Amino acid sequence: MPVSLARWRGQIDAIDRKLLQLLNQRVQLALELGRRKRAAGIALRDPRREAAILARMRDRNPGPLPAAAVQRLFRAILAESRRVAARAFARPRAAGKRARA
Repeated sequence: MPVSLARWRGQIDAIDRKLLQLLNQRVQLALELGRRKRAAGIALRDPRREAAILARMRDRNPGPLPAAAVQRLFRAILAESRRVAARAFARPRAAGKRARA
């Protein structure tokens, strides 16, 4: 592989590592927020907050990523955050019942 391609790929790999770190950090913060909401009796999901996040990210996007792609990416991030929270805050199942993967 030409050296120039390897350099570009290395930069992309470094960004991917940072993205993964930031996504996991985001989920950790969301889980802590969920714990606090749950303790206060507040609903875990806030559709208005999610809509505001999507709008803010769309509006702050300088490109070249299209706005529709930003929306899809952040919808996926929000959905995965909800999924992780749902698993973290699920009530324990009765003995003998298997959890879905």
